[in-house]
Amino acid sequence: MGQPRHSFCIAGTQSGSGKTTLTLGLMAALRQRGLTVQPFKCGPDYIDAGHHRHAAGRISRNLDSWMMPPASIPATFQNACAGADVAVCEGVMGLFDGASSTELKGSTAEIALLTDMPVVLVVDARAMARSIAALVAGYVHFEKDLRVCGIIANRVGSEGHARILREALAAAGLPPLLGCLPRDEAFHMPERHLGLVADTEDAGVADRIETLATAVESAVDIDQLLECSRNLNTKKQAEVARSTVPVKLRMGLARDAAFYFYYEDNLDALRARGVELVEFSPLNDAALPEDLDGLYIGGGFPEQFSAELSSNIAMHAALRAFAESGRPIFAECGGYMYLCRSLELPDGNRLPMAGVLAADCVMRDKRQRLGYTKARSLQAGIFGSAGTNLRGHEFHWSEVVPDPGQTALFEVSDAHGRRQEQVGIQQGNTHASYFHPHFASNPAAVDAWVTALESD
Repeated sequence: MGQPRHSFCIAGTQSGSGKTTLTLGLMAALRQRGLTVQPFKCGPDYIDAGHHRHAAGRISRNLDSWMMPPASIPATFQNACAGADVAVCEGVMGLFDGASSTELKGSTAEIALLTDMPVVLVVDARAMARSIAALVAGYVHFEKDLRVCGIIANRVGSEGHARILREALAAAGLPPLLGCLPRDEAFHMPERHLGLVADTEDAGVADRIETLATAVESAVDIDQLLECSRNLNTKKQAEVARSTVPVKLRMGLARDAAFYFYYEDNLDALRARGVELVEFSPLNDAALPEDLDGLYIGGGFPEQFSAELSSNIAMHAALRAFAESGRPIFAECGGYMYLCRSLELPDGNRLPMAGVLAADCVMRDKRQRLGYTKARSLQAGIFGSAGTNLRGHEFHWSEVVPDPGQTALFEVSDAHGRRQEQVGIQQGNTHASYFHPHFASNPAAVDAWVTALESD
């Protein structure tokens, strides 16, 4: 597999600089030019990656050097780029922000270095003139091995403002100003919590991305961007061996507007071990697919579809029967919430859910958890023996309240080893928690899961 002809990482000086707006606009504009675009997202975020799929027409992949072994990232990147003309990666937070205050670990900069991608730096240039040169110089020279190939200024007030910014960068011998996006409310994407409203809930996502593509095509010198991001290095990257194991197992995968948070690399890891993923909809289906060896119910926002999920009592009965059969179930975050007996909404209304777990879920008025997570299994289960370690993240506004005496699934801590806490529920062969694992952190856990599917 070869490198794409062009690749670049869109980074911001800080969160809120406009990198998602520029990323979606550039992906869509490049696609409209007839190029095959492979999208990526730095960090653990699922929501931006969902919007990437609309803009680029291909599934976005997460690249995270804290959850994933750094040595695995070049091959993951290269394999995902098969057949693509250009790779576009959206950064996370500011360029050098990550899991550490003193190192590159988990940052956009580390991903750019690991994948040999040049950086396009997005600067919020409101009320800024020559100071843009001082700001950009700091980012350009902070990490000597990192290459910043160009600057895009966001929220620029006028052509005169753009001229000042361009001249300031040129006079300082800094990377060129590739374009300026004006302030425009039409570029605003609906937001919730700490990010965008999910693409599955945004009826206007296609129109907004088309608007962004038109604006970016007009405001950014895409030809210059493609030239400065042309892949010139000849270093051969390692390639992940693709298994040709024949399909031998069938796993039900919950996938609809309420459940869609999955790392595509996790799904690929299961497929590579002979697992066929058979999609079903807890929102719309009355029964599970036939002849399943296990279930995987991922994250999402079930609270946004609570009435529909609650009313589908046929699916509740099917899930309870499946759990009672002893076949393995793994549910994370939104799936964990859904398997509870009930979900209490912010207005105090309590709705029945699937009733698989001896627990109830309550929506809270503030975020309960956000961040990287280390997890250690507390007893033998689908991921292997007690003491199995995984890395991932958590992000939730709800709280699951188990009945007394329930068996916890994981002991967790944050990226720095703090916050020792037992979480989740292991009830029979059902394993559920808020923790989103990335299986690249421990491939042996996937092997164990497949073994558990074979034995039940």
